[in-house]
Parts: sequence; structure tokens; C-alpha cells
Amino acid sequence: MTGEQLPAGWTLEEIRSVSGDRDATVLDSDRRVTWLGWPVGEDERLFPEIVLGFHGLCLVKPVDDDDWYMGSLNDDGSVDCWCAYADLHEALRGL
Repeated sequence: MTGEQLPAGWTLEEIRSVSGDRDATVLDSDRRVTWLGWPVGEDERLFPEIVLGFHGLCLVKPVDDDDWYMGSLNDDGSVDCWCAYADLHEALRGL
């Protein structure tokens, strides 16, 4: 589950092109990721398979889940997610 990997069928150049972020990068998936639930206190831990970084924002693809979660990268390396998308292209356009 740990490591740096690209989504199947995507290159880093394609991710940068669709997102508009020329500095987008693949991050290590060995980090704590939390889905910030509503109402407050209904948070859920996500177990990341893929993490993509975009200047303080991240897109996270959890293990055993086809959705992509958008969130902020915290100073300690953890990610707090607040939005979900059904596919990567949609998530990249939502950045």
C-alpha cells in the first residue's frame, strides 16, 4: 500500500496537462488521510493507494474505492479531505 504510483493509464504529463498544474507530483501514499464528515465528528479514515500533490492540495485514491478525494496537505504530511469525485479527470478539473 505504500509508495509512489501513478493511476493506471495516466502519465504525470497528462495529469499536469488536465489539472493545469505544471508542478503536480506523485506523493508517497504512506500517510494519514481523513475524510472530514458532516456533522462535525463523523470523520472517517481513508487508506490511500495513490496520492497526487498540487501545491498544498491533494487528490487521494483510497484502497478498495473508485472515488477520488480532494483535500489539503497538512504540515505533518497528513491529508484532510472534504470533496469526492467519481473519476480522476473530473477531480483534476475540479482543482
